[in-house]
Amino acid sequence: MSPEGSDPKNPFPLRTAPGSILIVLMSAVGDVVQVLPLVTALKRAFPSTHLSWVIQPNPHSLVAGHPLVDRFFVFRRGSRRKTPRSLWAAQANLRATTRRLREFAQTQPDGCFDLVLNLQVYLKAGLLTAGTPGRLKLGFDWRRTRDLNALFTTHRIPPHPYGHAHTQDQFFEFLRFLGVDPEPITYGLAPTPTEEAVQRSFFEGLHRPACSVVLATSDPRKDWPADRYAKVLDGLYFDFGLLPVLVGGVSRRETRMAKVVIALTRAPVVTAMKDDLRQLLWLLDGSRLVLSPDTGPLHLARALDVPVVGLYGSTNPKRSGPYRKFQDLTVDGYARYPGEDYPIGRKRRRRGMARITPAMVLEKIELGLNRY
Repeated sequence: MSPEGSDPKNPFPLRTAPGSILIVLMSAVGDVVQVLPLVTALKRAFPSTHLSWVIQPNPHSLVAGHPLVDRFFVFRRGSRRKTPRSLWAAQANLRATTRRLREFAQTQPDGCFDLVLNLQVYLKAGLLTAGTPGRLKLGFDWRRTRDLNALFTTHRIPPHPYGHAHTQDQFFEFLRFLGVDPEPITYGLAPTPTEEAVQRSFFEGLHRPACSVVLATSDPRKDWPADRYAKVLDGLYFDFGLLPVLVGGVSRRETRMAKVVIALTRAPVVTAMKDDLRQLLWLLDGSRLVLSPDTGPLHLARALDVPVVGLYGSTNPKRSGPYRKFQDLTVDGYARYPGEDYPIGRKRRRRGMARITPAMVLEKIELGLNRY
């Protein structure tokens, strides 16, 4: 990959286009959405490079048709429960995915990927990276990795001078280390023509502009109380003329939360919850506004350029808030007092969501409607 006379031990920034790149990122929806600008930047810099991505089934359903990814390798993690059976299944899935990666690598000119980008810090990503033939394997620095993940890469991006950064900026560190400009930031997400027809039919059937509302996350610490959601839904309908549309999945906790909120609010509510990320995409895309805690749909709304009011209390909005846009709509319960200048970091704060009041949320909703 490096021209004659260059140092093969230090090949960055890349001087020639790699023939093949593999992205190892098997996280949840939010991280997957934030990797898309990296994908578009790589393809902009290296249009003829074959780009592959190791991904889990749920986020794969969202990006499966992305025009810039040439091939997906779907890794099925299995159950979250730590039982002997689930651990055995996870190991079997890991071996199967590694085998598929090796088989595909053999079809490449030198029998390996030219570049493997390990964008995660956990063991499973490290093991996949280690088992995949690759000339160069780039990952995070030692300080930011876990489970000895840095052992499985041949090169590492430099440590961040402040230790932490926004998740999106951390992915962009890889691009800059490779000599690739991340600007302009584009995601390449949009409803398909078929989805646009369904979207049009759905929203034409509503009597008001919609505000999509996400009620729960995969982490209860990031959830907001149902009675406060109910007061905000009242405000959405009676004060701002918006129709609340409940979106998201249909897990037991989400379904239970929806029932409680609907029972408490005076506003008519449309329920459009379904385990279908493509439906979620066109619902958010057609909404006037989105209300969500720190979870995947919030970042998806940002990618679709739909104003999103984010509820942050447990997690740090400087690290995981909407990137470069709609930060002014973030309801900051993470701050222990108004105007607190806290650093970027991964540290959780207890009782942060309880600091968020309906009045704080309604104020941001009004701002979003007036400003965007």
